[in-house]
Amino acid sequence: MEQHEYPWPAGRADLHWHLLFDPQVLDEALVRPYRELTHRPGLAPVAARWMHTTVMHGGPVAAYTSTEIDTIVDRVRAACESIAPFDLVFDRPTIGTVGIEFPARPGAPARHLWELTTRVDAEVTAARFPLLPSAYYPHLTGAYGVAGPQRADRREMKVLLSDHPGEPVTLRAQKLSLVAQWHDRRHITWEHLADVPLSA
Repeated sequence: MEQHEYPWPAGRADLHWHLLFDPQVLDEALVRPYRELTHRPGLAPVAARWMHTTVMHGGPVAAYTSTEIDTIVDRVRAACESIAPFDLVFDRPTIGTVGIEFPARPGAPARHLWELTTRVDAEVTAARFPLLPSAYYPHLTGAYGVAGPQRADRREMKVLLSDHPGEPVTLRAQKLSLVAQWHDRRHITWEHLADVPLSA
C-alpha cells in the first residue's frame, strides 16, 4: 500500500470495479491457512470480507457525476450480458512489492473485464482519469506492507513460504461489483454501489 505506482491518499474514496467471492470460502481456503505468513510485523493482513480482485481503479468518486456513474453501470451491464462466468485458479501466495499476493490464472478472462471497464470509464468521462492499473493481472492480496519502524523481512517470508503446505484454490467469477473504496494506510474498505452479473 505504501508503494503504489499512483497517488491514492488515505481516506479518499475512489471508484473501483472488483471481482468478489464468498468470504467464508476465502477465510477457509486462503486466510486461515496462511495466518503464520500474513500476521507478521510490518504487514496488515486482509480479512476475508475485504479480500478482492481489483479489475479497475478509477478516479475519485467525488469527481464523477451521478449521471456518469449510472451510465458507466448501464454500459458495463449491457456488455456483460455476453460474457459468461469463468473460473480463476488462485495459486499459492507470492511475496510481492506491496504485500502478499495470490496470483490467479488464466489472466485473459479477467483482463477482458479490465479492458471493458477501463474503456467504458474513459468513454463516459472523456478520459479524465489515468488507466489503472497500467498493466493488468488478476490476484487477491492477503496482506499489505505498511509504513512503520518494523518492516516485513521478504527473505524470511520466502523461507517460511517454501516450507508451508498449500494447494491452488479455484473460485468462480460470476459478477462485477462497483464500489467506492478507500484506505487508512493499513486496511482497504469500501461502500458497495452496484453488481453487474456475467450472464452469457
